[in-house]
Amino acid sequence: MSPDGYDLIVVGGGPGGSTAASLAALDGHRVLLLEKERFPRYQIGESLLPSTVHDICSMLGVGEEVRRAGFTPKHGGTFRWGANPEPWTFTFGASPRMADSPYAFQVERMRFDQILLDHARRVGVDVRERHSATGVLREGDRVAGVRYRASGREERARARFVIDASGHGSRLHHHVGGRREYSPFFRNLAVFGYFEGGHRLPEPDSGNIVCVAFGSGWFWYIPLSPTLTSVGAVVGQDAVAKVQGDPDAALDAFIGECPTVGEYLADARRATREPYDRVRVRKDFSYDRTAVWCPGMALVGDAACFIDPVFSSGVHLATYSALLAARSVNTALADDVDEERCFTEFEGRYRREFGHFRDFLTAFYQMHVDEDSYFWQARKITEHPGSAQEAFIDLVGGMTAADFAPRPTDGSGEDGDPAGAAPPAQKVGPKVCASIGGAERRAPMLPGGLVASAGGLRWAEPA
Repeated sequence: MSPDGYDLIVVGGGPGGSTAASLAALDGHRVLLLEKERFPRYQIGESLLPSTVHDICSMLGVGEEVRRAGFTPKHGGTFRWGANPEPWTFTFGASPRMADSPYAFQVERMRFDQILLDHARRVGVDVRERHSATGVLREGDRVAGVRYRASGREERARARFVIDASGHGSRLHHHVGGRREYSPFFRNLAVFGYFEGGHRLPEPDSGNIVCVAFGSGWFWYIPLSPTLTSVGAVVGQDAVAKVQGDPDAALDAFIGECPTVGEYLADARRATREPYDRVRVRKDFSYDRTAVWCPGMALVGDAACFIDPVFSSGVHLATYSALLAARSVNTALADDVDEERCFTEFEGRYRREFGHFRDFLTAFYQMHVDEDSYFWQARKITEHPGSAQEAFIDLVGGMTAADFAPRPTDGSGEDGDPAGAAPPAQKVGPKVCASIGGAERRAPMLPGGLVASAGGLRWAEPA
């Protein structure tokens, strides 16, 4: 423990930061979390994957609360995409890995992020809101704490480790060395707003995310509640002037270009309650980093990497990388395995998962092929042992990481189904750590690598 009494400082209170902080606290460590804003606060990224809902949240101990929060169940996705002129739908339940919990949620991030941050407090994390990290402290070549501002004053806090989970606007990411590299392919812009009264697909697909390609790019259509819908157009650089000149008019114009979304919104109206009463613009430039950790510090989520949002991978990559980083911190603090080997495992697994989404998305943007070709590409990229369709579903469900083993189907889990979340014959039955801990999988993912411990909180040597 550092002289200031902290084992870990986490910068950022979103899903990645709350996950990393909670998992370190659950392993018995003293954790400080610094968040620059006051929660609840608005955030985009509203469509979750099953791996986050059933694996990460259950491991944190917040699965029950998330499942009972009244979020919209999402059984899969519907696409009007590629050479097939008709919409096509996938369901999570078609994969054996998700057959017992075949859904995720569409969430209002203000509520979801608050649940995770409040839970971090409950498990012992020292959470400080309106505390903005401004730099790092060093001891030689090692990061040993952070500088931050609170109530107009510059303060310092020291710790054995720092995790930067402060998002794409991170002020700290460069301290690990290396550089941020932007993709030449995914250089898009998103313009989005919220509508009341939009169309819903028939059950059981009413909560599906709908993605529709059109001439200028593609639309997301996310049902957040029975009446509220998040609608966004992701467009290329040739539309920048139109979007930046008048975002409201640009969104209306793009809706006019896309008959499917136009029909869905025919009887809808713009939302008028805060924070959903305005049109927003976000630069969706995908990027990676040549370094994601250095002695004493690691980057997770958008502080490290960002990929095009068509498969709603943002929260998954944030919480998954946070799990990997927390395991590395916990293991190094326990002196079970040396720090370099721990964080080499973190980086290898993180880059593997990010690379799966990046490489598949490159193929998915080829619009002259149909969904069977996309499924085949998913199987090729992930080296999935099952069918091509199963490979696609496991990829977009966040289940290709070996950390997420098949869940038990004996009905012995801690939770029941949320209202309307799963068909009656398919019961939710994940044990808290059964799918994340190393007891199920003792072979390392990487050559010469480590495996997760039985409880999932640390790394361990292969058996």
